[in-house]
Amino acid sequence: MMGKHDLVVIGAGPGGYAAAIRAAQLGLDTACIDKEKRLGGTCLRVGCIPSKALLESSEKYAEALSGLDVHGVGATGVKLDLPKMMARKEGIVTQLTDGVAGLFKQHGVTRYEGTAQLDGPDRVKVGDQLLEAKYIIIATGSTATTLRGVEMDGDIVGDSTTALAWPEVPGKLVVIGAGYIGLELGSVWSRLGAEVTVVEYLKRILPGTDGEIARVALQLFKKQRLTFQLGAEVTGATVKGKKVNVAIKGQDPLTADRVLVAVGRKPVTEGLGLESAGVSLTDRGFIKIDVHNMAAKGVWAVGDVAGGAMLAHKATEEGVAVAERLAGKAGHFDPALVPAVCYTDPEIAGVGKTEEQLKEEKTPYKKGVYGFRANGRALALDRPDGRVKVLAHAETDRVLGVHIIGPRAGDLIAEATAAMAFGASAEDIGAVCHAHPTLSEVLHEAALGAFDRPLHG
Repeated sequence: MMGKHDLVVIGAGPGGYAAAIRAAQLGLDTACIDKEKRLGGTCLRVGCIPSKALLESSEKYAEALSGLDVHGVGATGVKLDLPKMMARKEGIVTQLTDGVAGLFKQHGVTRYEGTAQLDGPDRVKVGDQLLEAKYIIIATGSTATTLRGVEMDGDIVGDSTTALAWPEVPGKLVVIGAGYIGLELGSVWSRLGAEVTVVEYLKRILPGTDGEIARVALQLFKKQRLTFQLGAEVTGATVKGKKVNVAIKGQDPLTADRVLVAVGRKPVTEGLGLESAGVSLTDRGFIKIDVHNMAAKGVWAVGDVAGGAMLAHKATEEGVAVAERLAGKAGHFDPALVPAVCYTDPEIAGVGKTEEQLKEEKTPYKKGVYGFRANGRALALDRPDGRVKVLAHAETDRVLGVHIIGPRAGDLIAEATAAMAFGASAEDIGAVCHAHPTLSEVLHEAALGAFDRPLHG
């Protein structure tokens, strides 16, 4: 059986489904292949969305237990209903995955359920079907990285997908990896009552994040009862009965009820038949692409599988840009301006260069730093911890990076990203009127600090 389309997209995650919808909107006969019944990829099904649902629910639970008294609100008899919390999470996931299916139907995207394999530069096999297409976009995403010596049983020892569905709160939880995923899910289970120890190979948390922001985060997380072992190398994890022993080089092992392995993600390329279409991989296993995401004649790759920031919104913007180019439009995506957000409490967000990167590149810079503790809105929210840091070029004043730890950091970073996209200077941000009282005033003050000095500093 032969099917013909202008474009076939492999993978229905944020990069794939966005590319398919945009291409269909622009008039291309588009098909999308995914092996999962529910559309949306890792992000919607077992990643970004369910984790944020649990983060929100667990934060409310923790606040009800001990965070309302300062507001003059007394709460007694607070109980955790974990099955209901999990059901809410699943309801949100279902609503959004069904929404993607509805958009496919609305825009006429043909859906194929199954495992895809390239069969040359213009053909894709899906089970017994063979599809022909002028254009092919690979958006197969990534999967969790395992760790040598760690026995993953998908129950007591598992990855983020496993940790999103544990049926009870573990007494003791060991999180291997102090990146975004480890800290977010570690925070969830800590708030729900687990004793959490985070073990990280590096001597710092949040690798890739601005160092100053990461140091502030570490101190705040310690106040939240998270325990850290930094510069610690995990050499194994073995399940014995209902417990797991985590071996750490040069020290006594840790005993826990559950272990979350969060040491990164790797691209999904196995079984795609890439060689048949002339697609090659980088040394790290990502699909090799040019500046326009082309991997070979007639084949493009977007999202995690193509390398770069392994974030859902990066995949979406890449997918849209490629779809627009295929339809004859300009298509624009700047990989240097992809904001990153860690949804802990407080949130952590950043865009552009870190201070460490500017020093390494020997770029002359100046910085403005302003704390939330001096902000009226943050005090009213009882969220005074954290700061905003603006890095600007010492000679041109152009903003090079913005890094935030504090309330609603994930929302605040959008203004910084937009400003940087249009080449704004620190003075430009400082000259914009910001509503009072709002958290955005902290960014305003930090920008003024980078240009001259904060008004309230």
